[in-house]
Amino acid sequence: MNHQVVMRRARSIAPALSPWPPRRGAVDDAVRFRFCRSLSGSAPPNRPGPLKQYKELIKQGKLQHDPYQETVALELENLLERLEQYEKDMEEYHMKLADWENKREDKRRRILMEEAEMKQHGNVWSSVSKQRNKLVEKWMFRKGPENIEPGVGKWVSYLNRERQLDSVVGQRPTAPPAPRGLYLYGNVGSGKTMLMDMFYSATDGIIKHRRRYHFHEAMLEINARMHQIWKKQVEDKSLQSSISSWIMNLPFDSKVKEWLAAEERYKQEVQMKNILPAVADMFLIDQREDHRGASVLCFDEIQTVDVFAIVTLSGILSRLLSSGTVLVATSNRAPNDLNQDGMQRDIFLKLVRKLEEHCQTILIGSDIDYRRLIAQRSIDQAHFFWPLDGNAQKEFQRMWHEITSKSGGQITSMTLGVMFGRTLEVPESCNGVAQFTFEYLCGRPVGAADYIAVARNYHTVFISDIPKMSMHIRDKARRFITLIDELYNHHCRVVCTAASSIDDLFQGTEDGTLFDLESFQFETEIEGSKLRRDVLAEGSVSSGGAPTGIISMLSGEEEMFAFRRAVSRLIEMQTPLYLDGVQSFHPSFERHRQELQH
Repeated sequence: MNHQVVMRRARSIAPALSPWPPRRGAVDDAVRFRFCRSLSGSAPPNRPGPLKQYKELIKQGKLQHDPYQETVALELENLLERLEQYEKDMEEYHMKLADWENKREDKRRRILMEEAEMKQHGNVWSSVSKQRNKLVEKWMFRKGPENIEPGVGKWVSYLNRERQLDSVVGQRPTAPPAPRGLYLYGNVGSGKTMLMDMFYSATDGIIKHRRRYHFHEAMLEINARMHQIWKKQVEDKSLQSSISSWIMNLPFDSKVKEWLAAEERYKQEVQMKNILPAVADMFLIDQREDHRGASVLCFDEIQTVDVFAIVTLSGILSRLLSSGTVLVATSNRAPNDLNQDGMQRDIFLKLVRKLEEHCQTILIGSDIDYRRLIAQRSIDQAHFFWPLDGNAQKEFQRMWHEITSKSGGQITSMTLGVMFGRTLEVPESCNGVAQFTFEYLCGRPVGAADYIAVARNYHTVFISDIPKMSMHIRDKARRFITLIDELYNHHCRVVCTAASSIDDLFQGTEDGTLFDLESFQFETEIEGSKLRRDVLAEGSVSSGGAPTGIISMLSGEEEMFAFRRAVSRLIEMQTPLYLDGVQSFHPSFERHRQELQH
């Protein structure tokens, strides 16, 4: 068989036998039709923007006007208007990008086949070899023959192909400039999360790829994605076999096939070398086929509580912002003040510069806790029963029977799936309603992953026997704060019995206060015989199933803020404004509405 026939056969076989699925982004007629229709003026559903939502709540008497909040609502409204055009621009950009990627990959395979043919015929690499040998010789002259690194040859071949592809196919298309996002910071109860959520709800039907994360949920998602990628990288046997299945049917001898397999493996190794960009690329799109369009990330409570958070947030947010994602974030601190303990300062400063470049920073400067103000205007707050006496228990059980009776199901135990392959037993549940004791949820080694599973699956959560927090149960207090954060973020209705009022819950007991700011600074829990801080580098998972890096190592000042936030949120969760929103915003009701639409 002459070499022309070999090449024709190889080129025809290679694409068909490729082990990889068609590249996401391949443009088809249906996608082009949807894109053209969007340009023709087909409008998204008419949803009120954040400013309109804000003014309507003031008009109804559910909110009190605040000039800081109105300023932020106006900025979010303006951002929403810019996003409508940006979505169309990104649709067009992704079509061009998909065509470019297709052409580049097709050309890369042709170049690889040409190199394989030259090797097959003993041409000792002819033209390709000349450039490679010059670079290799320079390397050998500089370091000495005995010091040549094994990967140098593959690295040079890879770079040569990339340069050739740039000259033939052209440079990557340029993305349209993204609108600047918003970074909102301020005191507890100042309205940061409320305004961000108004904006997020208004993006439905306008922006294709949109996600809202709280800090805990984001860190867990990042950890899970990193684990998936690491697992995929170490599965060398399956990777080799999949490549072999493509290469084995090519009309080359075994040595050439081995070379092809090695070159393909090396390309994947180069692409997967930096894991954080790979995680970022899956963060919003979640492996969907159609990647076109703009993306928006709403991130609640940005924190840099430890090295893991600083490194991962810097890598992932930098990647997302650089690739055109629009960020709307909340925090209790300005970007420069996030890392007051100076951990990983160089990496942190890169994150700050990226945030300042891509986001407008706005202080919501009100000292008023509006959650508390709304609660004072409310009539019915009968979901938090205290103290722990017979009357509180009676009202708690009365409400349990009333709500479960309305749900129409049987009270049973259930097993919930939790991240990292773990499960959580739910002692009593009934059609989206569950009951736990404080000790069961906060007195055992459970964490954010467990609480997220509970919050996603139950719109109403009963928690009994909440004690006053003291130094003796500091770990339980921290878990309780995380629990309240997740129930609030998922807009769950919470019914409780407690030893004290909400305001007194974190004031300590006669045994002592919950913390002493002067003597307490960066206390860390001990797990096994290691400090949590020491295991960050190992990427290990605690017995509670949460990555150890997620367990906050808080200074006294940060912990005070967390306690105030928990109190503020518990107060808001008793108000009609919050309770009326459970059926609108809880994930279980959203899933039900989507099922009805389909």
